[in-house]
Amino acid sequence: MAPVTCMITDRHRLSGPGEDVWLSSIAAAAAAGVDLVQVRERDLDGAALLRLTRGAVACVRGTRTRVLVNDRVDVALAGGAHGVQLRADSMPAARVRAIAPPGFLVGRSIHSEAEAVQAWRAGGADFVVFGHVFPTSSKAGREPAGRATLQRVVGATPLPVLALGGITADRFDDVAWSGAAGFAAIGMFAGATGNALGETLVTARRAFNDRRRSMEEVEEVEKWKKWKK
Repeated sequence: MAPVTCMITDRHRLSGPGEDVWLSSIAAAAAAGVDLVQVRERDLDGAALLRLTRGAVACVRGTRTRVLVNDRVDVALAGGAHGVQLRADSMPAARVRAIAPPGFLVGRSIHSEAEAVQAWRAGGADFVVFGHVFPTSSKAGREPAGRATLQRVVGATPLPVLALGGITADRFDDVAWSGAAGFAAIGMFAGATGNALGETLVTARRAFNDRRRSMEEVEEVEKWKKWKK
């Protein structure tokens, strides 16, 4: 099973200024096979965010990559984005679902098992993003949740869970074995070249495939045990 991968944008962390650099990073991610790109430029006003959103949608056209806008449902709809990533304290996902076109993706950010259950029971969300899981400079001084908590969150909801926070290639195994559907990241994608992104995604797929094969082997052993009885 291939992981769901989500690039979260932050133009302040790119190698150079300007929209061209920002758009190039999205195009590279789409070419490498990233599933989702979340436009998360929270310091921009609506007009500037709408312009970037339209540019991002143009960059991924013809690929399987889908563009989400962080919390701004109005901008997502006006900009032709494929979905929205709602904050934990934002509007109900069901309300977005009621006004969005068919196939519009609705993600919900969560920070606890309780919020995972709430997002599921409230309805309307396609997936949740849980964080922060591992230590990260963007959350300096705040205790990370860790793999064990991520695993409990995964077990608390039937919705796909994406892990967020401190995601690096050497943590793909932890994310995969927690049962998460995939991961979202900022730093991993910031300024990475197409070749580097491609190699990173291959490593991620290998970790998730190893977990799937191991689970299948366990299931076969259990079937054998039952047959022997």
